[in-house]
Amino acid sequence: MWTRPEHSEIIQTSQLAIGLFVDIDLPWSAHPFLYSKFRITSADQIAEIRALGLAQVKYFPNKSTAAPGPVTEEKPAPEQRPATVEARCNFEEQKRAKLQSQKDEARRAERGWENAAKQTREALSGLKHSPKQAGQQLARLSRETADKVAAGGEILLHLLGDKKDDGPQFHALNVMTLSMVLGKALKLGEVELTDLALGALAHDVGNTRVPPHLLKAKVRAKHEEDFYRAHVHYGVDIAREAGVFSPSALAIIEEHHEFLDGSGFPRGTKKLNPLAQIVCLVDRYDRLCGPESPERAPLMPAEALAVLFARESSKFDQKLLGLLIKSLGVYPPGTIVMLNDGSLGLVVSPGRQSLRPKILIYDPDTDKKDAVVIDMDDVPELKIEEAVRPDSLPMDVLLWLNPRRRLSYFFSMEVAAD
Repeated sequence: MWTRPEHSEIIQTSQLAIGLFVDIDLPWSAHPFLYSKFRITSADQIAEIRALGLAQVKYFPNKSTAAPGPVTEEKPAPEQRPATVEARCNFEEQKRAKLQSQKDEARRAERGWENAAKQTREALSGLKHSPKQAGQQLARLSRETADKVAAGGEILLHLLGDKKDDGPQFHALNVMTLSMVLGKALKLGEVELTDLALGALAHDVGNTRVPPHLLKAKVRAKHEEDFYRAHVHYGVDIAREAGVFSPSALAIIEEHHEFLDGSGFPRGTKKLNPLAQIVCLVDRYDRLCGPESPERAPLMPAEALAVLFARESSKFDQKLLGLLIKSLGVYPPGTIVMLNDGSLGLVVSPGRQSLRPKILIYDPDTDKKDAVVIDMDDVPELKIEEAVRPDSLPMDVLLWLNPRRRLSYFFSMEVAAD
C-alpha cells in the first residue's frame, strides 16, 4: 500500500546509495531524470545526480530500502564530466521531445472528444423528436470516425482530463471509442467500422423513453424491470425512424444486452451479430467502471477486467475478451498504481506491452496539466508493484490524481514519422 513520504532528511550527494528515495530539487528541464522524486535503482543514477553539481539532496527514509552511505570527499573525474554533460544534454532533448509528442497526442484526443461530444449530445437528444435529422448527424460522425481509424496508423487510447459536464454522450463515446479500438485490432473494413461506430453511439438511445429513476434504481419491481428492458425495443424503433441504420447497426442496438450464454435480454438469444458482440462487451466493461450502474459502486478498471475474465467470461466471445484485455493492458487507463521506486501514478494510456503503460506521475509540487507522463517502455528498471484503491489514498492525493468518478477516454491516431 502506498504511503506518503512525509519525513525527509538532507544528505550529501557522496552518501547516495542504491535504494534511497530522493528528491532532485531542480526544475524538470535541468536534470536528466524523467521525474524528480524516485528511488535510486542503479549506480548510473548516482553518477548522474553527482554530475549535476548538487552538494546535497533530500531523501525519504520511510520510502527507502537502504540507508545513506558515509560522507566522503569523492568527486567525479574531470575528464569524465564533458562526456557526461554531452550525454545528459542529448537525453534531456530526447526527453523533452518525447513529452511534447505525448502532450500533442493527448491534445488531439481532447479536441476530438470535445467535437464528438457536442455532436453526440445534440444527436442523442434530437433522435427522440427529430430522428431523421439527428440520425444524419450521428451517421456523419460515425463515417468521419471510421475514416480516421481505417486510414490512420496505430490507434492510441487516452484517458481524458476532467470533464464537468454530464449526459449520455459520456457512456456513448466511451463505448464507441473502445469498440473502435477492438475493431481496428480485428482489421475491420471501413463499412463495418462505420456500422460499429453508429450502433455504439446510439445503443442506449431507447433510454430516452424510460423514466430516469428506473434507469438508476437498484431494485425494480417486475413491471418496472419490464419497462426498463423495453428500452431496447424503443431504441430499435427510434433508429428505424432515423433511416440511416444498416441491419448490423440496428442489431447492435437490439442485442447490446444479449450474451452468448443466453442470459441476456430481451430475447435471451445465443446467436449474436459479430458487431453487437463487440458493443455488448465494451458496454459491460464501461458500466462496471461507471457511476451510473445501479448494481454496485464503480469498480477500478483492473477490477472490472477481472470480473469480466473470472466471473462473466461465458457471456462473451473469448477472442474479443482477450483482445479487450490486451488492448487496455493489465492496468487499464484510470488505474492508480504504485511503482517499484515508490512513486505513485495514474495510468493514462496503454503501452505496447500489457504490463508497461504510460503513467502520469504524482507530484504535488507540480500542476497536474504540467506533470510528467512516463512511458514505461523508456524506463526498463521501472515496474508496477500494485494497483492502488482510490479510497486508500489521502484526499489531497486522490484529488490530484483522479478526481473523476466517471472515466472518459478517447483516441488519437499515431502520426507517421517523416
